[in-house]
Amino acid sequence: MQENNLTDDRPAGIERMVRAGELDLWTEEFGDPEHPVALLLMGAGAQGVQWNDGFVRRLVAGGLRVVRYDHRDAGLSSTVDYAAHPYTVADMADDALAVLDAYGVDRAHLVGASLGGVIAQRIAATRPHRVLTLTALASTPLGVDMAGTIQRAMAGEPPVPGDLPAPTPEVLATLATTLPDPDATVEEYLTARLPLWRVLHGPVLPFDEGEYRAMERRVHERARDLRSSLNHSLAGAAGGDSVKALADITAPTLVLHGTEDPVFPPPHGEALATAIPGARLVPVHGMGHTLPAGLDDVLSEEILRHTATPTD
Repeated sequence: MQENNLTDDRPAGIERMVRAGELDLWTEEFGDPEHPVALLLMGAGAQGVQWNDGFVRRLVAGGLRVVRYDHRDAGLSSTVDYAAHPYTVADMADDALAVLDAYGVDRAHLVGASLGGVIAQRIAATRPHRVLTLTALASTPLGVDMAGTIQRAMAGEPPVPGDLPAPTPEVLATLATTLPDPDATVEEYLTARLPLWRVLHGPVLPFDEGEYRAMERRVHERARDLRSSLNHSLAGAAGGDSVKALADITAPTLVLHGTEDPVFPPPHGEALATAIPGARLVPVHGMGHTLPAGLDDVLSEEILRHTATPTD
């Protein structure tokens, strides 16, 4: 256990490695241990520290005990030989529950972004007794076959009737040319990654290049293996879940979705809110598929309002 008392404006957290089966997962805790827990689940390829420090600070100030963590194959957590030991969203959901168990938390507010939102949905559908509330940001419904949708889009084939929209052609093209190169210098890595963040950020909100460079520099410095996080997309495409499971979710649910999301265009958020009984959809004007610091206030206020919802 290590106390992270930083000299800059980052919130002071306590870092801790926890066990999830045979894996070690990096975690960081903030806030009063007596307050209800908000577990932050990041998206595919992302590290826990990509939950903005300012966002975390606002949640703590609003009365939550916040825990963020690195998924397997990301950041400081264990890496996995995916070919030998493939895993799924269900396994990543078990990792999240192992984090809660390590902290002695029976029930938590789940806040998941992108694939993290899908993982949170699975927990809410299959382990309802562990969930106080559910918040999904920039996500898509559990069980949606995005891999097939993307393959058809990249092959120039028309979408299957009833399918949710594929990522934009600009996203698909940029993803293919901005894969992390483990042999690149830090500056080469940053230069290669920025075009992806420009596309994911979207065209409406001002793009702060310095913010994204600082974030990616932090990611680069603490990654055990930059390419291992690509396995998250394989896990997300592995299937095994059904959209029908969302009808079983009883936790109060908030869906926050950007009006400019190029990865999961707005119909994804609309479909998710429709599939979960009583879910509330809040479109976030100008937001793409990233969580820039400029949205910390808006997002944290919505989540704090939601987590104050009375629960059984």
